[in-house]
Amino acid sequence: MTSGGALIAVSTWKAGKQTWLYQLSKAGKLCVPAMNVNDSVTKQKFDNLYCCRESILDGLKRTTDVMFGGKQVVVCGYGEVGKGCCSALKALGAIVCVTEIDPICALQACMDGFRVVKLNEVVRQMDMVITCTGNKNVVTREHLDRMKNGCIVCNMGHSNTEIDVASLRTPELTWERVRSQVDHVIWPDGKRVILLAEGRLLNLSCSTVPSFVLSITATTQALALIELYNAPEGRYKQDVYLLPKKMDEYVASLHLPNFDAHLTELSDEQAKYMGLNKNGPFKPNYYRYDRGSKTTQNDFDYVQYTHFYCNVV
Repeated sequence: MTSGGALIAVSTWKAGKQTWLYQLSKAGKLCVPAMNVNDSVTKQKFDNLYCCRESILDGLKRTTDVMFGGKQVVVCGYGEVGKGCCSALKALGAIVCVTEIDPICALQACMDGFRVVKLNEVVRQMDMVITCTGNKNVVTREHLDRMKNGCIVCNMGHSNTEIDVASLRTPELTWERVRSQVDHVIWPDGKRVILLAEGRLLNLSCSTVPSFVLSITATTQALALIELYNAPEGRYKQDVYLLPKKMDEYVASLHLPNFDAHLTELSDEQAKYMGLNKNGPFKPNYYRYDRGSKTTQNDFDYVQYTHFYCNVV
């Protein structure tokens, strides 16, 4: 966001877990205030969980026409994107297991009925390998060498570095473009691995993103920019901030009429008993709606700046 040609603030989403912003901030190299929209509740739940729950199936069907029943699938990462993918694949009869580094997310996967495994322990048996971590080199050349013929490999995470595609561009391997966004990588023994979108995001490359979900996320980012632009000088320092709970609630309330949904209102007595404002926010700022994200000090610092939004609805 600029004013008079000068960059005064930034609001970001769709860039993984925004670790680069926090790294810049920690190193003292962040020159403007930044809003981390990606970790807002409305972005995490509706774009990452509910949208990916549908787009994983859409993308795989459009590119491979695969039948999911009985397929062995490993989903790398059980964050919001991974949860959505696992839920959809399981519902269509796929046999799904999960890899995780976080014990909390791993325990959630276990309680949701998924085996938690190491990729190198199961990769030979898998019909599909799906990455959802936002990390790099999650699927390496060693994993790819051990995959069986016809294994489908794709990425649903935010980063195109999750699959080590560069390691496949070697003289001994042959690439065959089967259709748009679908490559067969052929080993000398004839084995073929089906790589989708060259390791880029499957949901953006091979499927559609519902306009309803885009509306939720775009509204969240627009409100973040408005807040940064209108904020008095000195309110935000050269640091990374998460959205206040009230802003997330306001975005959600704007989209409820699409479902003819009617919110229950607290009585004065109920609001006093719970220690809440009748107009929200209805959850403390550290409440994450079953998310695995970490809470930072700026989450708490931000609470004092929610007064404007309390009067919006």
